Amino acid sequence: MKVTIIGSGYVGLVTGACLAEQGNQVFCVDVDPKKIEILNSGGVPIYEPGLKEMIERNRAAGRLEFSTDIAASVAHGEIQFIAVGTPPDEDGSADLQYVVAAARNIGRYMTTAKVIVDKSTVPVGTADKVSAAIAEELTKRSLSPELCSVVSNPEFLKEGAAVEDFMRPDRIVIGTESTPSGLHAKEQMRRLYAPFNRHHERTYYMDVKSAELTKYAANAMLATRISFMNELANLADLVGADIESVRQGIGSDSRIGYGFLYSGTGYGGSCFPKDVSALSKTAIEHGRDLKILDAVEAVNEAQKYILVEKIEKRFGKDLSGMKFALWGLAFKPNTDDMREAPSRVIIQELVKRGADIVAYDPVAMPEAKHCLDADFKGNPEGLKKVAMVANPMEALDACDALVIVTEWKAFRSPDFELFLQKMKRPVIFDGRNLYEPQAMQEMGIEYQGIGRHN
Repeated sequence: MKVTIIGSGYVGLVTGACLAEQGNQVFCVDVDPKKIEILNSGGVPIYEPGLKEMIERNRAAGRLEFSTDIAASVAHGEIQFIAVGTPPDEDGSADLQYVVAAARNIGRYMTTAKVIVDKSTVPVGTADKVSAAIAEELTKRSLSPELCSVVSNPEFLKEGAAVEDFMRPDRIVIGTESTPSGLHAKEQMRRLYAPFNRHHERTYYMDVKSAELTKYAANAMLATRISFMNELANLADLVGADIESVRQGIGSDSRIGYGFLYSGTGYGGSCFPKDVSALSKTAIEHGRDLKILDAVEAVNEAQKYILVEKIEKRFGKDLSGMKFALWGLAFKPNTDDMREAPSRVIIQELVKRGADIVAYDPVAMPEAKHCLDADFKGNPEGLKKVAMVANPMEALDACDALVIVTEWKAFRSPDFELFLQKMKRPVIFDGRNLYEPQAMQEMGIEYQGIGRHN
């Protein structure tokens, strides 16, 4: 099938590459010429395991192309995916200007029937706005709005495992209307996703608004589990319990399960923070206050400071003259995404208290440098107190403590003998509970996790 992907960011690139991998002819368009130049020269503007190789393979096979030509992109695809950004607006709601702009471009250039697919994460009611924008453009050209049907097909991709998630999905959600054009769109989507349903049916068909709400509900539930466990971990610290034992005890209940029950320094990234906020905003617009989600956001914001509080309790409020190694900058492993990353808060707070930071991350350091330049704008002296090094052990030289922020696999089994040699003080503040407190104690390492009892 001929498919157009509007937006060559995270969701668009993964969607386009994976659909091309199934033999479809995919045209990816973006208004950013620099991004398209990178893609056409063999680069990939984001880090995602397996994505670069998949893009290279399908470009070589002639199934995947990148362009800034909007008219050509509309002409190409019988199915048009809208996969543009929906950043948070000032009031926390999702900013739909790029979604609506994409819809207008489709309406401006289309001449034959199209299925329009909202792949971006959008609030309930967005499909109506997309339909209205396209209809307005079609009417200007004396064409029937019946030429298009809008589908909601939310993505459920985990950064760091997005290619695997797309190729082997646990569910495919498709929202269509029960009109003739909606039934046609449903059949087109069924054909498109048929290769992903060969072994068993993974597709859930529903109405458009239910599909739109499903995406937000899923992310809100996962964010809630994270904040709930962080609340319990902080309590475990106070009462002398071990949150890891608690996690195993409750996770073994089949009604609860183990997923997203790990305590840490809070969630970040491009999805959970903005989606929880947008869902709360949608509720407010309809006269409803989602109190649980308000608490989830408040807990998560406070959790980003938990390691700073532990460091302050151990060393005092004035950290002048002290140096801290920091392992992990990205908000999670297997990505270079620094959006809402807890590391950004931790670095700024430690520098504010006078500390020097020596940081390492396997892939996120270039993006981190860009983000920290923005975070320390107006404070060049503060920025000078943050250095980045080529390997994790180099970061430890003469440091007063190690702060672990991201749970990269490379940090799970370090050379602790070398650690003891390099550190000024053998102290670890572990924001991801990578190590066992008893084992650290036996090696002579002072260890503080999140809710871990020595």
